[in-house]
Amino acid sequence: MIHPTTRVLASELHGHVGETVEVSGWLHRRRGLKSVTFLVIRDRSGLAQVVAESGLDFPEETVLRVRATVTANSQAPGGVELTGPEITVLSGLAEPPPVSLFRPTVPAALPVILDSAPVTLRHPRLAAVHRISAASLAGFRSTLDGFGFTEIQTPKVVSSATESGANVFALDWFGGTAYLAQSPQFFKQTMVGVFERVYETGPVFRAEPHDTARHLAQYTSLDAELGFVTDHRDVQAVLREAIAGMLASVAERAAGALDLLSLQLPEVPAEIPQVHFSEAMRMLGTDEPDLAPAHERRLGEWALREYGSEFLFVVGYPMCKRPFYTHPDPARPAYSNSFDLLFRGLELVTGGQRLHRHEDYLAALAARGEPVEPYAGYLRAFAHGMPPHGGFALGLERWTARLTGADNVRRTTLFPRDLHRLAP
Repeated sequence: MIHPTTRVLASELHGHVGETVEVSGWLHRRRGLKSVTFLVIRDRSGLAQVVAESGLDFPEETVLRVRATVTANSQAPGGVELTGPEITVLSGLAEPPPVSLFRPTVPAALPVILDSAPVTLRHPRLAAVHRISAASLAGFRSTLDGFGFTEIQTPKVVSSATESGANVFALDWFGGTAYLAQSPQFFKQTMVGVFERVYETGPVFRAEPHDTARHLAQYTSLDAELGFVTDHRDVQAVLREAIAGMLASVAERAAGALDLLSLQLPEVPAEIPQVHFSEAMRMLGTDEPDLAPAHERRLGEWALREYGSEFLFVVGYPMCKRPFYTHPDPARPAYSNSFDLLFRGLELVTGGQRLHRHEDYLAALAARGEPVEPYAGYLRAFAHGMPPHGGFALGLERWTARLTGADNVRRTTLFPRDLHRLAP
């Protein structure tokens, strides 16, 4: 049972002018003058100014409870301040934080921020990024719930490294070898046979030795899979709605974070423009089998220039660059019914139509010279009848980085895990 409390949040004080209330939070900043001391209290909703007697010397980040009268003052945060306070220390006197959390910007390099994340993330600007991430995740869930999807949670430890070509992390499993899951791909496909439409939000692991501003060894993947599709275009339509729902949720749930970071959300076109992979290669003047980061940037610039869109679908990737379960384009079998979604010149989402007939899986594995046995559990679902289906996967940290303009995906990750970082 949640017991009633008299605590009022900083953002609610404007509705309590003339009343005596309790505010609790961290001492964000202390400014002592000759005859008075100003204390700024920070809680989850914002800042509140307390006018106290001179001589108070609590260290910043000390946790306080303040009982005081709410008084109108247009110069104070939110247009009100707390006067005549009774102050109680709820923690021990805090040690100084590794960076000054009251400054408008973060006066520290990224390694310093990450090394002390439990404290540095208290800075309102740093926390704002993660509020936007949380709102995005809520929007993804609520949008797919509205389309009749069922949320699932699948294992993150698997028996074989068969999900994709990426490297995997091996671990001891009661004397045997197991692997951290690279994606929920196989599980979510088989669950289409149970629920028709499923989604999952959770960690995935890639043991790829990338040391770049856009790669992590562990990240959060937003996955969806839906049955009874005609082809990949049905998947693209659902993805478009999911993206729009995520942005709407950010606008509603994280408006304060957007204001703090001076961010303007992008518009999602009613129909996101698209280009076929072969046409993209012709435009770029190359015949490579995949898009390099420079190609993605150029295509993003083209979409913005030609269509006024910060989003672009690249469809029809070569089958040789897609997993064996990808459905080929019936009209051009060398190309696939798959797509990437670029956002502001960066690949954000991969998706497409999957094979759904058991015999097609056997043929696809044989064509690639792969044995059937490692996939036996996965293939069993298709032997028992599966509808045409497809899905997509979106990286939450990469999405948040593009949305907030972060120069490194680690700025959108609470505790990054990469080549060099396993702590904190």
